[in-house]
Amino acid sequence: MSRPQRRNILITGASSGLGAGMAREFAARGRNLALAARRVERLEELRDELLAAYPDITVSVRALDVNKHDDVFTVFREFDEELGGLDRVIVNAGLGKGQPLGTGYFRANAQTANTNFLGALAQSEAALELMRPRGRGHVVLISSMSAVRGMPRNLTTYAASKAAVASLGEGMRADLADTDISVSTIFPGYIRSEINEKVKKVPFIVDTETGCRALAAAIEKEPAKAYVPGWPWIPLGYAMKVLPLSVIRKMA
Repeated sequence: MSRPQRRNILITGASSGLGAGMAREFAARGRNLALAARRVERLEELRDELLAAYPDITVSVRALDVNKHDDVFTVFREFDEELGGLDRVIVNAGLGKGQPLGTGYFRANAQTANTNFLGALAQSEAALELMRPRGRGHVVLISSMSAVRGMPRNLTTYAASKAAVASLGEGMRADLADTDISVSTIFPGYIRSEINEKVKKVPFIVDTETGCRALAAAIEKEPAKAYVPGWPWIPLGYAMKVLPLSVIRKMA
């Protein structure tokens, strides 16, 4: 059975990096877009770029800080009304701050945990409040390959927050298994973006365009889970689950 085409797609964290890259990929597929992020001026530049290239689509933008949870619900409802119903929501907004625990940077770690998990929870709640009454839709949670195992140093809190996102997605899938609402958890590997632009030596990293093309292709299949890009992250994902921690700690 063929999957329904998701015509109207909301992407959070769309002002840069993977969010902006996915917006370009779905615009090229002829989809209407609702783009949200804190930096609205960047969203407006992206909107103008996309409409110039694809004049037959609709691109709506709004400022949104996903840590302001009431605003998440308001903005999602406004987008839903403007586009005539959201078919897919990509929960992408996130933060990559972090320092080793116990080194005096609790505030940065807390910001990452709040944005990545509580922000994702608010977005998931807002999306499902729209989709449950209709009995259809697609929620996409952007996790991370670092969520597969606990990670050391600056990645400890980030990895834990993304593991929580993955667990949230699995719970949603279990809860919605008897409906036509799909839930996908995507585990991106190393894709060059603003969140890691200062990190020079990164194994297996791909450029933003290549990575986002792979992300969009995976999302279109609406899998329960996907490691992206498939190579080398599918085999590495399975290996990471069984490798000793002494090996895992060298991957960060």
